Formats: sequence, structure tokens, C-alpha cells
Amino acid sequence: MAKISALSGFPEWLPAGRIVEQHVIDTFRRIAELHGFGGIETRAVEPMGELLRKGEIDKEVYLLRRLHAEDADDEGADPSRRLGLHFDLTVPLARYVLEHQNDLAFPLRRYQIQKVWRGERPQDGRFREFYQADLDVVAQDTLPGHVEAEVAIVMAEILEALPIPAFTIHANNRRLSEGFFRAIGLEDTAAVLRSLDKLAKIGPEAVATLLRDEAGATDEQAGACLEFAGIRTPDGSFAEGVRALLERHAGSGAGTAGAPEATVEVEEGITALDDVVRRVNAVVPGVCVADLSIARGLDYYTGTVFETFVEGHESLGSICSGGRYDRLAADNRHTYPGVGLSIGLSRLVSRIIGADLAHPTRPVPTCVLVTVGSEETRERSEQVATALRRRGIPAEIAPSAAKLGKQITHASRRRIPYVWLVPEVTGADADRVRDLTSGEQADADPATWSPDSDLLHARVLAGPPTP
Repeated sequence: MAKISALSGFPEWLPAGRIVEQHVIDTFRRIAELHGFGGIETRAVEPMGELLRKGEIDKEVYLLRRLHAEDADDEGADPSRRLGLHFDLTVPLARYVLEHQNDLAFPLRRYQIQKVWRGERPQDGRFREFYQADLDVVAQDTLPGHVEAEVAIVMAEILEALPIPAFTIHANNRRLSEGFFRAIGLEDTAAVLRSLDKLAKIGPEAVATLLRDEAGATDEQAGACLEFAGIRTPDGSFAEGVRALLERHAGSGAGTAGAPEATVEVEEGITALDDVVRRVNAVVPGVCVADLSIARGLDYYTGTVFETFVEGHESLGSICSGGRYDRLAADNRHTYPGVGLSIGLSRLVSRIIGADLAHPTRPVPTCVLVTVGSEETRERSEQVATALRRRGIPAEIAPSAAKLGKQITHASRRRIPYVWLVPEVTGADADRVRDLTSGEQADADPATWSPDSDLLHARVLAGPPTP
């Protein structure tokens, strides 16, 4: 058989890794549902015309086409109607909301855990096929500001329950940023935000060049933007820095800092951001900071924006990001504003596994291996396993009627904690159970016996496995 080569960008975990991944998925689902979010799943494909609305990702979309499709099949067809695999879960959500608006109750509280596909260069933490986990509240026409904090609180509780080190949610507000940029005379706020969004990757000097070249900033305006992006506080004290910076640059004639509408926008942004930081930290203390460098270069964000970083794993970048968008979708009757946060779930799981941040207590779900005395008496072992399973105890039957030692070795290699010894194997008068951890064994009845509660199911524990 020819040697099989790994295909980069398409992660495949071993059974132990899959248990960790499933634990992350289950944790996300459990806490989202505790807060009243309902799960949805959308189709894997969308028309290319919808997918390409975010023009910056056009080179990353996978086109879907039948292997034996003739070129003539596409002649005269609208290219925008060709199908592509979705690259995120936001575009499908917008379509889903419009398509089902008459059947949905708003505000829609939705979570979605599903695979997405991106044709980007695979590297550490970046895949071409991966799970993404989204959490959104979508309203019809109006969405109150408190939802921005609420979604961040739910995500903070999810992350707090995962086997990862300490993390911080960095928040900013687009109204605050855009108001400040306009106040110092920069009208192309989208260009400023796109430049500042590259700050962590290329550094302040390169960003200053971008601000001058792409946003038309003077040296003083570029300096003011970088000072603004340098403000980071664990509470509402960021407001003092913003006001002082604005007053200083207004006095130096950097731009139109006195414009009333820009000043109002700044103050509204300060109030909104302070509210989010305060509300989140009231529920999950110390997890949220005001960080005015958070830009989120996509221009559909309109309110609070978020990025999340794990202590000691900053090279991974933001593990969870998103924000408020006031026009997720719109038709002739309604607009659909929302707030959403998204985790690159496979990316996070890859780091958890690769850095030994967590491990499963065993690589299989089985709690009990039921031995087999002979193939003629296998039915007796099946009866025992059935009785255990009906009581919620994961059980499997030995694959062959080998010698008892080999059956126990089989269980031990798979780290199954208990072996059920049927009389056909031991010659005893009753069934017995052996605890492979302690070596102890005792008589047992499949209708009443129960394992140690910690051993009933495979669990995920923080930290590397014990040697």
C-alpha cells in the first residue's frame, strides 16, 4: 500500500483528543443553554454572491462543483448563484434570519457549533477546515445596549469553564473610536480602523506609515491615533485618558476636535464601553478590560467590539472575537441588529491538546469491559452488558474469548477502569468485578452494582496527564 501523506489544514484528533474537543463543545452548549440560547445548524453551502459580500475573503472561499459537471452547465448561469462552502457562521445567520423571519421569535438567542472552510495557508492554529462556535442575540429593528454586555458575560462563563489558563476579554467601542478620529480631523475612519487593526502584527511605526498613506493622517494625527490605541484600563478610568488626549490635540490644532457631533459621539462611546466593562466584571470579576487598540477592521461593526487573549499564549492571537452590528440583515420592512461573539473552536482545541493544557482520564468512553468465557456463552456476557447500559453504565464486551489475562490486558491498554468477570471465565458461582486501579475485586450484580462516580464517564482534567 502506498504511504499516506498527511493533508495539512484538516485536523484529525486521536480518540483522546476527540474527547477533549467534545468536552469543549459540550461546555459551550451547556452554558449557552443555561442562558436561554437555542442551537441552530445551517446548510454548509451558500450562493457565492452572498459569500463574497465580504470581498476581502474572496480568495479563501471553496467553490462547490460536481466532479463531472460540464462547463456548459454553467453557461449563461449567474456566477453569484454558484455554491461555495461557508467560511464563517455570520453570513449563513444573516440569510437564515431573513429566510425564517416570520417563524422566529425576536430577539433570537442563537448558538451554533459547526464546521467552516477557509482556503488559507495552514499554520499553527489556522486550519482550512475547522469548528467554529458562535453566540448571537439578533433583534428586529431595535436592540438595547445591555445585550452587548450580556453576550460577553455568557462567553466569559464558557471560557472560564474550559481547561485554559487565565484570559482577558478586551473591549472597545466603535462609536468612541470613530468619534475620536473625526474629532481630530480624520474623516476616513474605516481606513484608520483597518490600519490600527494591524497594530499587533506590524507594530506602531508601520501602522503610523499606513495611517499617513491610507487614511491621509498628518504626523500629529497619526501620533494621536497611536496614543489613543495605547489606552488600556481594567475599569472606566480609560475615559479620563480619552478626554485628556482629545483636549490636548484639540488645543494643538490637530483637526476639528471642537466639532460638537464628534464630541457627542465620543461621550456616547465612553458611556457604552464603561457600561460593558462594569457589567461583565460584576459577574466574572476582572475578566474584561477597556482596550482602545481593539479595532476589528471589518466595517459592519457599529458598537462594542471584543477580542480575547489567553495568558501565556498570546502568540495564538485572539481566541474569541466579535461585537455589535446594527445591520446584520435588512429587507424592505425591517433591520436586524445583533451582537455576536465567535470562538475558533478547533484552533483553541489544537492549543489545549498541543500544549498539554488538559487531558482525558481515559481515551475511551467504556467504564466496564465484560469478559467472555467462550463464544458459546457470549450471550451471557451480552446480557450483563445490556443490564449495565440500561442503568447508564458504559460497557463493552471483550472482542474474543481469549485467556482471562489477555482480556484484562486488553482493558488495561485501553485504560478501562473495571473488568466484569463472568462465572464462565472464573469458575466462581457469581459474577465479580475487578477494579484495575486498586486490583480489588468483589461479587457484583449487574442490576445493582455501580462504579465510582468519578470513573463512570471519561472526564477532562486540566493539565498534562500523570506519567
